[in-house]
Order: sequence, then C-alpha cells, then structure tokens
Amino acid sequence: MKFNQIFFGIWIFIFALFAYWQFNDPDPEVWVSIYGAAMIFCLFGFRGIFPKIPLTLVVVLCGMGAIYFYPGGIGDWISQEVEQKNLHMKTPQMELARETFGLLIVALVLSPALYKAWKGVK
Repeated sequence: MKFNQIFFGIWIFIFALFAYWQFNDPDPEVWVSIYGAAMIFCLFGFRGIFPKIPLTLVVVLCGMGAIYFYPGGIGDWISQEVEQKNLHMKTPQMELARETFGLLIVALVLSPALYKAWKGVK
C-alpha cells in the first residue's frame, strides 16, 4: 500500500467523524459540507486523482478562512478548553476558535494533494 493510500485513507475516516460530530453544531450545513468536501478530496487522493483547480480553491479558501477567523487570545482559548474538561461550547469565541482550526486542518491535510496536483506527481 502506498503512502498516499494510507495517509488519505486515514483522513477519509477522520473527516467522516468530523462531519458526523457537526450535526449538533449551530451551523451544521456549513461544516458537514466542508468536512464532506475534504473527505471527497481525500478519496480522490486515495485513488491517485489530484484535481488541480478545485484543490487549489479549497486549500486557499480554507487557509484564508483560518487566518481571518484566527482567535486573538489563543492561550485563553486553550486554557478555557482545558479547564472545562468537556467539549460543550460555552462561548461563541470557543466555537469560532474550533472552526478556525477545522479550516486549518482541512488546508494542511489537502496541501500534499495540492502539491502533487501542481507537480503532476501520482
């Protein structure tokens, strides 16, 4: 089994879990769609298919979104998460910070596929 298949196969499963966990989110349509799209691109990567333009759009938009929504007090957010000891959203800032890192994860995971698409590597 190739590295692509292992890497993207694991992320297919993880993004499926992320999408499932978003059904109780305040805006599930957005996040299930984002994680579903990431899952589909991972499926493409698993099969060795790297669509250049769609991957570029997704990685750039997710990266820009992560930068735009990046929480100002990252240390405060982390300490709040550690203190509460559960995953229930207590403040809108906590939800925004989590969503920011969701976008960052999508951009980072799909970056190797984007590299392969632009280099023409299979």
